Amino acid sequence: MELRVTERTETELSIEIGGEDHTFMNVLKGTLLEQENVAAATYDVNPEQSGGQTDPILTIKTEPGVDPIDALEESAGTVREKTTSFRNAFEAAV
Repeated sequence: MELRVTERTETELSIEIGGEDHTFMNVLKGTLLEQENVAAATYDVNPEQSGGQTDPILTIKTEPGVDPIDALEESAGTVREKTTSFRNAFEAAV
């Protein structure tokens, strides 16, 4: 997975996430939206300016005083915890 910040301010972050598709992006976006300090989270895989299919670009907007990088890090940790829990439950069931 390759990450490339395309835009960053105090409360907004746009980051291109190489090699991912809707499956991962929907999970990450949903986890971001569960945070109280995240005002908005969305992604686009075909921005108008690209002229065609691109790697997803995730955009995060946070409440003032909250670094969007911190929100992304927290959500990535939550996704990791959920997938580990699912894997453990699956392995126990098999």
